[in-house]
Formats: sequence, structure tokens, C-alpha cells
Amino acid sequence: MNLFTGEQSHTLFGSDASPAVRSLLKQAAAVQKDVARAEALLWTAQALDPDCLATCFALYKFYFYKGRLADAEKAARLALRTAARRGGFEADWILLDERSADWRDTLGAAHFYLFSLKALAFIRLRMGFPTEATAILDKLAEIDPSDRIGACVIREVAAGSAR
Repeated sequence: MNLFTGEQSHTLFGSDASPAVRSLLKQAAAVQKDVARAEALLWTAQALDPDCLATCFALYKFYFYKGRLADAEKAARLALRTAARRGGFEADWILLDERSADWRDTLGAAHFYLFSLKALAFIRLRMGFPTEATAILDKLAEIDPSDRIGACVIREVAAGSAR
């Protein structure tokens, strides 16, 4: 669950969350102002099911919205590794191409990987690393040429910050 919009991440990335994990994510959303408690609940959910994409999503969103960009970056990189493991492709985005996975499957791990890679680009941009963010966005344009995940929005932000 997106802790701030209430949107169900299991809807966005497949219903991979077990009832126990969903319960922990809901509890974290309910106590989001208690940062330590919400964080503990999120990591408990991650420990309970390390392959749950919804938990990975909640972790990097949580840290990003709390302004903890270094933690958001770590969580986004965890999400990339998790999605790659689940999807059976290379975790290192530099090594990927359009044949590495079925990037068009909007319910699978590959789509979650793309979405998390877009998040990583935005996080790196906010951390003051526009060159790396642009390299990530270039890779996204290569493997998602129809821009199903909307990386063009981050590219526009990057272009605006370069001015």
C-alpha cells in the first residue's frame, strides 16, 4: 500500500502480498506519523516475505516521502534486486536490454523493475546526481521505448533542473 495515497500496491504490482504482509503494510500506513513504528512494521513485512514486491514499493515510497533519500535509494535498489530475482533476469540495469525480459507484462516482476528503476532515477536526481539519473532514464528509454511507466516525467524534471 502506498502509505500516502492509500493506493494498493498489490493492485499495481500483482497481488503478491500474503494476508500477513498486507496486514503489516496496513498497520504501517495507519501509524505513518510514528516513523520508527511504521519503519519497523515495513521491515517486519520485508523479513516475513523478502520477495514481496508490494513491500519493496512501500519501503522506497516511505523513505522518499520522509526525506530519507539515502534510505530510499537502498530500498529502491533492494526492489530492483527482488524484481530481477523474481523475473529471472539480471539485476544490474546497465546490463539489461529489450530482450532481457518481457517488459510489456504490466503485472509481472519486469514491470515492477522498470517502475523501481524510474524511482531510482528520481531519487538519484534529488540526491544531486543528474548524470546518473539521466543514464538510468536513457536505459529506460531503451528497454521501454513506448514509455509505459512514464519515465518522460522524470526526464522533464531532470531537464528542468539542468537549466
